[in-house]
Amino acid sequence: MRRYPVTLRRARYLVRRLARNVRGAVIIEMAFTIPLLVLLGLGGLEMANLTLVSTRVSQLGLSVADNASRIAAGSNLTLPQVRESDINDVFAALDQQAKNLNFKDNGRVILSSLERNADGGQTIKWQRCYGKLAINSAYGAEGKGATGTSFAGMGPAGQEVKAASGTAVMFVEIAYDYQPLVYGKVVGTPRIQSTAAFNVRETRDFTKVYPTGVKSSCA
Repeated sequence: MRRYPVTLRRARYLVRRLARNVRGAVIIEMAFTIPLLVLLGLGGLEMANLTLVSTRVSQLGLSVADNASRIAAGSNLTLPQVRESDINDVFAALDQQAKNLNFKDNGRVILSSLERNADGGQTIKWQRCYGKLAINSAYGAEGKGATGTSFAGMGPAGQEVKAASGTAVMFVEIAYDYQPLVYGKVVGTPRIQSTAAFNVRETRDFTKVYPTGVKSSCA
């Protein structure tokens, strides 16, 4: 019986001490806020990665158009020719630049040679593709505008790219299905698309693409 008052006083002391202790509240708050912070952090990482990949895809399109505009195979005695093997080299360079994107399986690049036809209009003289993504050119297939002047060129309506006489424009359409890092069900696989165009840097043989190498058909 003598120990009961001491035990009661101790219990009261512990209750008052527990009431003043805020560490438990902090732990509960952290238990609620940390998962939210993690979700927000991962979301920010996903958005940053999407922005980075979008920029990379745009740069890849520019690189393909630029490299295609520099093709100049031949000798000083003849006009430089465009060969299938040269176009394949351009696509091989793209594959190296986009190595960690798995571009071949998730993307598509469409390279078109925009030129003038005999009637002074615009025509897609030839077109080559790389990548397994099943899309077609938004501006037409090879041979479009072969005659007449109804084909305005390639690009948004009213802002079409046009080739001048005696030269060509290497016009690139590039698309890539984004592969998310963590939020696959939320983000999905948004399609990143871009275009690029470079005028041919030097005079070349515009009659055809010479059949040296495998044709990268768009079919």
